[in-house]
Amino acid sequence: MDCICVWIRFVCSFTDESSAAPTAYCTPPGSLCQRRLCVLLDVIAGRKDPQGLKSGQVLVDGAVVTSSLRLSSAYVVQNDVLMGTLTVRENLTFSANLQLSPADHSFSDKAMKVESVIQELGLKDCADTKIGTMFLRGVSGGEKKRCSIGMELITSPSLLFLDEPTTGLDSNTAHMIITLLHKLSRNGRTIIFSIHQPRYSIFQQFDHLTLLNKGEIIYAGSADKAISYFEGLGYKCDPFNNPADFFLDITNGTLLPQADSAKSGNESIKNILRNPQTSYAQVFLNIFFGVLVGLIYYQIPNSLPEALQNRTGAFFFLVINMVFGNLSAVELFISERVLFIHENSSGYYRTSVYFLSKVFADLIPNRILPVFIFSAIPYFMMALKPEVEAFFLYCVTMSMVSLSAVSLAFLVSASVGSFAMANIFIALPFVFMMVFGGFLVNLNSMLSGMSWLKWISIFRYGFNALAINELKGLVFTSNYTTMTGEMYLDHQEIDYSTWGFWQNQVALGGIMCICLVLAYVQLRRINRWK
Repeated sequence: MDCICVWIRFVCSFTDESSAAPTAYCTPPGSLCQRRLCVLLDVIAGRKDPQGLKSGQVLVDGAVVTSSLRLSSAYVVQNDVLMGTLTVRENLTFSANLQLSPADHSFSDKAMKVESVIQELGLKDCADTKIGTMFLRGVSGGEKKRCSIGMELITSPSLLFLDEPTTGLDSNTAHMIITLLHKLSRNGRTIIFSIHQPRYSIFQQFDHLTLLNKGEIIYAGSADKAISYFEGLGYKCDPFNNPADFFLDITNGTLLPQADSAKSGNESIKNILRNPQTSYAQVFLNIFFGVLVGLIYYQIPNSLPEALQNRTGAFFFLVINMVFGNLSAVELFISERVLFIHENSSGYYRTSVYFLSKVFADLIPNRILPVFIFSAIPYFMMALKPEVEAFFLYCVTMSMVSLSAVSLAFLVSASVGSFAMANIFIALPFVFMMVFGGFLVNLNSMLSGMSWLKWISIFRYGFNALAINELKGLVFTSNYTTMTGEMYLDHQEIDYSTWGFWQNQVALGGIMCICLVLAYVQLRRINRWK
């Protein structure tokens, strides 16, 4: 049985009682009914646009429900969306810092509020225990659910919504959670939640019962009189049967009156520091590939033809590693999409704050530092220009290539909701950019209808900048000829002037900025009414 349960402290339009009485609104189970209950809960909570209603209005305290209801209410989603690497106390402190105004609440006030919630929810014994991740053992399911409830109680809401708070919990823990909610309702709060298949001990806490089927009210009244009501209609409840299951059979139509039966038979920085596997992997892979590239192109000579072939091959291989090394960035917004939607809808922070914090927290440990490690190792192993300026410009180019590639990955991550789709949408542009990078095919001999694609190729700008920085001023010799780096650049129609070098950096910076802006726009477009 699926039901929405309400502990009310004011006169509710559904009933005539007003004494903090737990009321259950029940429908038959099933995915369709569960979705309808979820939609009903979202509409009442002001999280879903009620304009889709064909008729009638949703009223709370006599006022039409709007999104402003979120200012005086809180919503606990079905899945526990908590930061697994933070402790219970740190999660609650995180909620307090974001939801309580600094102008009205001092640091000590917030700390006292956190401690009060810990005491009220019985979380003292696990307050300094991490929530837990797939790699880190943490608190129990019941403690995690209580922490989720505590995250929303920080603001002392007068109205608390919960979407199936007992999902995934054993029967004893589920009973403890419902008992806790009943206790909270006696402290002057209105509690509204949906619950699936309530056991008998939970059902006993309901004072009023409303049975719904296909939008029609089957029963509305005292919960303890419901059995006698249906028995008066000819239905028979077995002595040891759960009344909730009995009502389920009636609303489903599987239980018929006896007269008819004979005929029919739910800190960004701390998260990275405490979950460093990705950062370690990035550093290790960059060291590995840096050494690998250095060994492949070890001590490149100045004699032809090796001088040009190995240098240009090394440049393009370096760019490939920089670009494809950022594929892991597509998980940035996807992995925390549910957490972001919940916290953003609950008013924890603005989208811009979340976006900037996630981007900078990912760039420094996972993109910028590993780039310098990767860049330095092969540069000296390949015996490129031993000049400080040349090495600096080389690092700048590698950094810009990495930042532009990771920005495109951020855009894809913010645009799709699954890793499978993200991998497709990031791999395709990278492959096309690689083809138009200026190394695999001569761009000057391509069809005019396709040659424009070179202007959006990260590979081309990175390759050209590396080639200009290294080849300009070098002289290569063989037994029969002498060739300068400028001659090769002229042959490839690469502008090796000062502006010719920096225009590649400007183009990479432009790609980076455009992708970051579009990624932010995509995050803003996530419909909080969904």
